Amino acid sequence: MGKKLKELAGDVTESQLASTVKESAQQIWLAGLGAFAKAQEEGGKVFDALVREGESIQSRTRKMTDERIAQVAGKAAGTWDRLEQVFEDRVARALGSLGVPSKQDIDSLSKRVVDLSAAVQALTEGKAAPKIAVKSVAKEEIAPAESAEVKPAVAKPAARRSAAAKPVPPVTPADVLNTLPKAGDE
Repeated sequence: MGKKLKELAGDVTESQLASTVKESAQQIWLAGLGAFAKAQEEGGKVFDALVREGESIQSRTRKMTDERIAQVAGKAAGTWDRLEQVFEDRVARALGSLGVPSKQDIDSLSKRVVDLSAAVQALTEGKAAPKIAVKSVAKEEIAPAESAEVKPAVAKPAARRSAAAKPVPPVTPADVLNTLPKAGDE
């Protein structure tokens, strides 16, 4: 390597070459020290600027992420609501096809039983029976009953009871359900 430097230096003496290398090394050393001092001086400023830039980017990405999450959550909620409604409709149809009464049917029958119980109670106590509103029945509910023979209702006089007769307890919907045949009994 020493030979190559001598060839490159040509007519320059060894002392001149050593001096030039020493000056170059000194300048490189001073440039490094200057860069280090500059970095120390402005390093705090640059660091603070980088922190501010990072906070800005973080707040923007958080905002965009929150908006995106809200959109996705809204779509998911709508999808779950539709799925739940479809499931409820299908279950209701399946139960209806099996002949299982709906909550609305049970509530209607329960109200009717309570009304009829009140009418029976009033009749057994000798009071005039309260008027009970009769709802029209849908054709689908009448269709199975068409094959049965319908006999006109004949009004029978109510038997007079003594004043010591015990009042009949009202009939509850649970009592009526207990009198229905069970699925395994048929």
